[in-house]
Amino acid sequence: MPPTSDPTASPGPPAVWRVAVPVPLARLFDYLPAPGEQARDAHVGCRVRVPFGSRELVGVIAQVAPRDPDAPEPKPALALLDGAPLFAGELLESLQWLARYTHAPLGEVFATALPAPLRHGEPLPDSRSWAWRLTEAGQTALAGLRAGKPRALATLLSRNPLDEDALDDASPGWRAAARALGKRALVERYPLHAAPTAHADTPISPFTLGEGQRAAVDAVLAARDGFAALLLDGVTGSGKTEVYLQAIADCLARGKQALVLVPEIGLTPQTLARFRARLGVPVHALHSGLSDGERARTWAAAARGDARVVVGTRSSVFLPLPEAGLLVVDEEHDGSFKQLDGIRYHARDFALVRAKALGVPVLLGSATPSLESLRNAQAGRYAHLRLRERAGVALPPSVRVVDVRKRPLEAGLSPELFEAVSQALAAGGQVLVFKNRRGYAPVLLCHDCGWSAQCQRCDAPMTVHAGGHRLQCHHCGARRPAPNACPDCGGLALQSQGAGTERIEEALLARFPGVPVLRIDRGSTQRRDAMEAMLAKFGREPGILVGTQMLAKGHDLPNLTLVAVVGIDEGLFSADFRAPEKLAQLLVQVAGRAGRAEKAGLVLLQTHHPEHPLLATLLSGGYGAFAQAELVQREDAGFPPFTHMAMFRAEATEVTVANAFLLAARRTLEAAVPAADASTLEINGPLPAPMPRRAGYQRTQLLISAPDRRQLHATLTAALPAVHALPEARKVRWSLDVDPVDLY
Repeated sequence: MPPTSDPTASPGPPAVWRVAVPVPLARLFDYLPAPGEQARDAHVGCRVRVPFGSRELVGVIAQVAPRDPDAPEPKPALALLDGAPLFAGELLESLQWLARYTHAPLGEVFATALPAPLRHGEPLPDSRSWAWRLTEAGQTALAGLRAGKPRALATLLSRNPLDEDALDDASPGWRAAARALGKRALVERYPLHAAPTAHADTPISPFTLGEGQRAAVDAVLAARDGFAALLLDGVTGSGKTEVYLQAIADCLARGKQALVLVPEIGLTPQTLARFRARLGVPVHALHSGLSDGERARTWAAAARGDARVVVGTRSSVFLPLPEAGLLVVDEEHDGSFKQLDGIRYHARDFALVRAKALGVPVLLGSATPSLESLRNAQAGRYAHLRLRERAGVALPPSVRVVDVRKRPLEAGLSPELFEAVSQALAAGGQVLVFKNRRGYAPVLLCHDCGWSAQCQRCDAPMTVHAGGHRLQCHHCGARRPAPNACPDCGGLALQSQGAGTERIEEALLARFPGVPVLRIDRGSTQRRDAMEAMLAKFGREPGILVGTQMLAKGHDLPNLTLVAVVGIDEGLFSADFRAPEKLAQLLVQVAGRAGRAEKAGLVLLQTHHPEHPLLATLLSGGYGAFAQAELVQREDAGFPPFTHMAMFRAEATEVTVANAFLLAARRTLEAAVPAADASTLEINGPLPAPMPRRAGYQRTQLLISAPDRRQLHATLTAALPAVHALPEARKVRWSLDVDPVDLY
């Protein structure tokens, strides 16, 4: 479409490009058009390479405007990088909205929305689908290849060429083997024809829907012609994924694109495999486990409309969707959707904004919906769809609280827990022992003098790893060997106190020799597709999984009959007002892994506080009863979702410097509050952060809250230019977090 106006066609000052540059400055920078170019409205949303001080940066043209005749002559841009805008229409407007909402520089928002190659100025990559086949040399050499992954891949390809999606499903981790074979010209990669798109007759495997599932699917299909927010509130194992599949199949039949957001990389391979098997079209992935080039190709495929279904983590919410039909946010309650540094956006909330701008429905699914989503459903802003029963013949697991007061514990495990594990294994089932703390033990302590191994850069103990031989801080990443003797008294009575996943794994291996024990946490799943490969190897034979919250959601383990939750007491007493909600969600999610097929499931909750009200409410009324009670308490206390918050965080090597900035920021904010709002907008602080020192920096916070969202943002908009200009701001590292989810 030709531009609606062309500033260069009318008399007056020449036009300039107003460029959003990826720097922490909330303004645009004027540049003359690059040599051979004229500034046109059609350039808005294109990338441009510009000089910036002594550097060259890639920015995005945000406006085309007449040059200010009173300002110094701008520098010319170096090069226009795109023939057509990368950001246009809805996506451009949504990103501009996000910059306003988070009060972040537009240039940094644009940079966050692009994969690294495009952020650095590389051209939009080829987005064709690719496949691999064995060459003639490979056929000849196959018999002589040594056993290993390259031979396994060559054998697989000797039967038929396979596209990369099929290889992901058939042979996780195949890419390293393909590179090794490719260097010897034994396999080759070749492009496929244009990716197929689904039409009205696209097959989807038959599946019998339950009554609740059918009602949910019908509700989504009824809303397909415009924006609607639908909360799919279904107990674990109730078949929420099947509702997603049916809704996506309808979306494809109408020639539209679907985007599915999942909270964890570990959920992506399982979701991809299921979607590819059912939908009959290529399903693209986007997450941090992929290479930069792979992420850029998925971005380009979405922009060109070639990617009809994309499954990805948080950053996938920035994908261009020229033919959008449906957005899905799975496990919508999960804190992983919130970006905790840089541009502090929430992917679930931004998905809602984009769906409204695109005019398409957004489906939010969870067995433990966030209190914000439940409140929106109560207020009528979301349609509330409920799945109250498990799909098929699966029944809810029975739950039992194990009181461990005055009980002997081995690696934090009670005799009752060991006995339950033994019985489950004897019956041919699998066991999950859940402990949301990785490492061997939380602290190393001297039994003689009381010394403990503290991080020298944080106010936190160092976690014991590697069976007691290595210390690591889980906050700043510092590592050092564990001492052989106490640094204070020279004694040899150093003891690892408490238990992490490594110590529990050790205890279970000793107690159940010959039984497979698999530990899944961040330390054991660093390699690409590691979790998927480990779970596939674990299979369905009797065995024990030891894991953190990585295993608490989304994974379908049909032979899992016992879930034992260890160490829930830490979450029962916390200064964070969101802690009860997070703990309740975690307990319900991990308990939901048990008994998802024909076999009955049992959940053991091991605690020193069996009478705690949170546990009593969950056991008697489930998550719904807890959520309603918690909403009442939140409203009485004036906490979200009944108020809206923003938080300034400041870090400096001296706490007085951090507090001086926040005090100056507070005075600036108070001066910006209209008189009519002074009685309702609250400013608290400066206050020490829950962890006052981290990575060598002293950390303090300033919390602003208001019952009206517009009131909060009006105050921030009025005050922030003056806050940026404060002399104290140049002496600290500071950030603003709108709608914080962690008071860390």
